[in-house]
Amino acid sequence: MIIRLLLLVLMYALCISGAQTQTRTVTHESVKAEFLHAWNAYKQYAWGHDALKPLSMKPHNWYGTSLLMTPVDAFDTMMLMGLKEEAAEAKKLILENLSFDKNIEVQSFEITIRLLGGLLSAYQMDGDERFLILAEDLGNRLLPVFNSSTGMPYRFVHFQTGKIRDSLNNPAEIGTCLIEFGTLSKLTGKPVYYDKAKNALVQLYNRRSEIGLVGSLINVETGEWVRTTSHIAGGIDSYYEYLLKAALLFDDDECRTMWEDALRSVNEYLSDSTHGGLWYGQADMYTGKRTGTTFGSLDAFFPAVLAMGGDLERAAKLQESCLKMWNLHGIEPERIDYAKMAVTRPQYYLRPEIIESAYYLHHYTRDEAYLKMGETFFDGLVNHCRTEAGYAYLEDVVVKKQGDDMESFFLAETLKYLYLLFAPADTLPFEDVIFNTEAHPIRKTWKY
Repeated sequence: MIIRLLLLVLMYALCISGAQTQTRTVTHESVKAEFLHAWNAYKQYAWGHDALKPLSMKPHNWYGTSLLMTPVDAFDTMMLMGLKEEAAEAKKLILENLSFDKNIEVQSFEITIRLLGGLLSAYQMDGDERFLILAEDLGNRLLPVFNSSTGMPYRFVHFQTGKIRDSLNNPAEIGTCLIEFGTLSKLTGKPVYYDKAKNALVQLYNRRSEIGLVGSLINVETGEWVRTTSHIAGGIDSYYEYLLKAALLFDDDECRTMWEDALRSVNEYLSDSTHGGLWYGQADMYTGKRTGTTFGSLDAFFPAVLAMGGDLERAAKLQESCLKMWNLHGIEPERIDYAKMAVTRPQYYLRPEIIESAYYLHHYTRDEAYLKMGETFFDGLVNHCRTEAGYAYLEDVVVKKQGDDMESFFLAETLKYLYLLFAPADTLPFEDVIFNTEAHPIRKTWKY
């Protein structure tokens, strides 16, 4: 009798535990509701412009004239969320109003990842040829950036004249274009886009040091390094990301070799486990000598890439460090000194990378710990960044002071990765796509 009673108690406890596991305070529908809050604020106060300033409730354009940054960036998120009415409105706005025939100079990197990537993904998801026509027009206007003596791109180009400017560029802006330009080649049958972007990546790789590291600033005309500090943070980050992703998307063995070589050097000289947990700091590209112990919100992309590359153990350890950074003040700062666990740059720009890594790790491991992390990230965003009109970045995570900006990547990346983390796995079959660094999913449609 006693044994039967104990068994019943145990079964009841297990049932309660199971019910608690299934019951979550955050769901994909919760995330969708917050996306609609942000999108509707954009519609009300910034419709037809690049972005919303959520505190002043005013529109903002990057270059004085709109390139519809937010609608293009957010379109595939709406499609994934099943927001048909909102997607139809955005599509109509884009196809009737977006033009690149403008007397403006633009930053190639940001335009490539947000607009070119967004248009290509929109075409693949929606099927309307007009998205591809816009993408090809944009790609042609960006091509002059590769007209340096090395083939590595300049930073800025004029849309109408093709005039290029700023020969001092960083590895991220040089090496983060093959997914977009390569996809444009595959979809149009014109190899020039792939060839230019691939050559830029190879030229950068060929200028790594003898120990396999790249610096943080290079002259694309002379090929000489101007700054020799190496790291995985902003300015270098997506160079590594695209080596691996281009290898997978295009079955490019040369990119895979470059990725494997780069990863060995990064793990040998930049990883740091001397300050509790796993971190990645700074080192001199020639000697490998440690030069800094800072880590930040942009570095938090690396667990996702490690996981995609097959190193789940290192990815999990690094994600735990990212969570420590987030939990310092209930939301992550732009940068910390991990040796002191002290904030060195207090802003939070609504960045997605830590959420992206949780999404990847959950996909590969199915560990519920990453869903719990997602709840932590969602709660931090809602508690500290939500405003009457959308979401605002934080000027200071310590005192939670809000700033008047809502970047388009909040809708393209941050909320997309949060949604996918909690959504059913078949919402977007992970193995069928490669996300560009702005979270625009690209499918290998040229293989079907």
